[in-house]
This record gives sequence, structure tokens and C-alpha cells, in this order.
Amino acid sequence: MTTSPTRPLPAVQLRVPTDEDAHAWHAVFADPDVMEFLGGPAELSAYEEITARQRMHDAQLGYCLWTLLDAEGAVIGFTGAQPWPREKEWGPVGEIEIGWRLGRSAWGRGYAYAAALATLERVRGAGVPHVVAMIDDANARSIAVAERLGMTLAERFPLPGGTRHARRYELALARG
Repeated sequence: MTTSPTRPLPAVQLRVPTDEDAHAWHAVFADPDVMEFLGGPAELSAYEEITARQRMHDAQLGYCLWTLLDAEGAVIGFTGAQPWPREKEWGPVGEIEIGWRLGRSAWGRGYAYAAALATLERVRGAGVPHVVAMIDDANARSIAVAERLGMTLAERFPLPGGTRHARRYELALARG
């Protein structure tokens, strides 16, 4: 495991999302600051649909957006990978996107980077050769995680609606 010069990375656990995790995600992501770049807090039904889809991804692909747990087993967010939705009218259709979303209590403690490293290890093990990360231009925390992972900025583009921009980072996953 990689460590920073000042502190070791926190221990993280990843699990395939359960039905109960939809409720946990809804609670953890209810903070408007957490959802600032994602359109604001979502209804419980959105997380019920997302967790069901992630169980399907895990069964079919061997990876998904996993529930992220701290060392004590508390849900602090999610991390993982999934195919970019084909029904979206923009973005990297056909690519595998990695991502992370953490509740505010987990910010600034190394969890996002530790979780992203675990994600890369798992998707590499599933045979994924290349990943992307789609990040809002104003999301400095996620940009820092992507760059710390060694991801390369491939493109900056306007988001639908034309008032904001996003970045597409990419990373080739060498088999080790």
C-alpha cells in the first residue's frame, strides 16, 4: 500500500452494495456540499436503483461501485468502476469510469485515494485495460485524487447546459 510522506493511508473495505446500503448512501450523501457537483442530494429511490444496478455490474463484470467502509465497518461512501451509461448524450460511451464519493466526515483523511487505489487493483484484476474519470472542473478534491493516481488529463469540455466544464482523465492499467 502506498503511503504519504506524513501519514499512512487509512484502511478501507469494499463490498458489493446491499439493499441496506441504499439507505446508508442516501444518509451519507444528503449533505448539499457532498453533492455540489452532482446536482444536489437525491431521493432514496435513486440509491435503491443505483445499488441494484451495481449488484448486476458485479455479477456480470466483476466490478461495480462498491460500498466504501472505514476500518470499523461504517459506510463512508462508495468507490469503484462502471461502464459509462450508453443512454447519456455526452461523455465517454464505451469507457469504464472509475469514481469515488465520500460523506463529509471522511473528507481530507486519505480515504478517497486509498479507495481509488483499491478500485484500480480490482479492475486491473478483472482485466480492464484502461479507465477514465469524469470530474467537474471545480471539484479540486477529485482532481487532486485523479492526478495523485497518475491519471492524465485527456480532455476539458463543456457540460450539457453550457455553464460548467468537466475534465476527462485517463489511465492505462498495465498488468503486473
